[in-house]
Amino acid sequence: MLVSKFGGSSLSSESQFRKVKEIIEAKVDRQVVVVSALGKTDAESNKLTDLLYVIYTHGKHGINYDELWGEVTTRFVGVKEKLQLTFPIADHLSEIKARLDDKRISLDEFVSRGEYLTALLMSEYLGYRFVDAKDVVIFAANGEVDMVATKEKLQAVKNDEQRIVIPGFYGAYSNGKIKLFGRGGSDISGAIVAAALGAEKYENFTDVSGILMADPRIIDNPPATSGLTYEELSELTYMGASVLHEASVHPVRDAGIPIHIKNTNDPEAPGTLICAGGEGEKKTKITGISGKKDFLSFVIYKNHMSIEIGFLQRTLAIFERYNVNIEHVPTGIDHVGVVVMADSVEDCLEELVEALRMELQADEVVVKSGTALITIVGRGITSDSVFLGRVFSCLGVAGIDISFIAQSPKKLNVILGVCNEDYVEATKALYAELLGSE
Repeated sequence: MLVSKFGGSSLSSESQFRKVKEIIEAKVDRQVVVVSALGKTDAESNKLTDLLYVIYTHGKHGINYDELWGEVTTRFVGVKEKLQLTFPIADHLSEIKARLDDKRISLDEFVSRGEYLTALLMSEYLGYRFVDAKDVVIFAANGEVDMVATKEKLQAVKNDEQRIVIPGFYGAYSNGKIKLFGRGGSDISGAIVAAALGAEKYENFTDVSGILMADPRIIDNPPATSGLTYEELSELTYMGASVLHEASVHPVRDAGIPIHIKNTNDPEAPGTLICAGGEGEKKTKITGISGKKDFLSFVIYKNHMSIEIGFLQRTLAIFERYNVNIEHVPTGIDHVGVVVMADSVEDCLEELVEALRMELQADEVVVKSGTALITIVGRGITSDSVFLGRVFSCLGVAGIDISFIAQSPKKLNVILGVCNEDYVEATKALYAELLGSE
């Protein structure tokens, strides 16, 4: 059994619905389908979920939203009519709007109606049974998914013969109150369903043919990597790659279920398979290059710091007190650096610097802004002296200074710090040197 999740770009119009049906019918094992809400029809249109958030805000503040609601209605009714479905979606939309007009619907329930109605249309189109996520994805009182209860509910509705469609992005507390996941939550829904049902594989269909080896906004037409491990995926997504919602990895990883990223618009493309140990031979050691801008470095200087027991622990405790997440900690004999996201300290920067200076009795605390981090991910790359030489050489030829370097203890990745202004050129130089010939 496969669990197949389709994102908004896969469900933007009736023509995309037709592609989804062809994909489902091409493999008999695709028994469980999880769907997002209708996506954007073109670059100028709105995602349905975004529209619903705006409409709810309008209603909360007494602003007329009839025109926006008309757009929602037109899109749903258009899909229904062009696919010649019988589901009375106009009646459902009228009921939802009446509840919004009377302020009888919560934000979470209202926004979830995008996935709810999309799933109802898809279930009729496929001839699958509709299963409401609020009945099978159960949240505990602390706001976390109760996997025991969820597994019990899902297995009760899914037998060997039953084929089902489930809306993504939401579930419910035991009292039936609907709760949304965070943005991108349909990925999480799909992973939870796959884990709860013990699927052979979790297929995540989107609009790209797998996880690209570099940012397509910087590199023209980068290829997709054929296979990678969960750990490699975590490194890439944390540092900027955005195909999968990070939280969607944990349920299937814990259950030992592979994730297969596929393209709805090119279903024959191999895509990217993600599993515990990777799969198959790769043409290159490099899995991918990704990065983010706008980090900030604190450099704390103090004579004889290296013989002062507990100095680093006290330093990190100060950042913890200000609820600041630390990205990296490069160190020297008499200085320690702490790298954080710039926006995480924008409200407490001066106070934090003063705390570091006073509590650590530091000789100097220097704040350096405008740093970008680039990660090069691949199994065993840090053991390859030739590889590391190529990294430093190509950046040197490009005239790009490296502010710091960090390596994974698992030999999984190398992280380089460069100026924000050099981020794009550094990425291009690294890609050309390490992946350009592939």
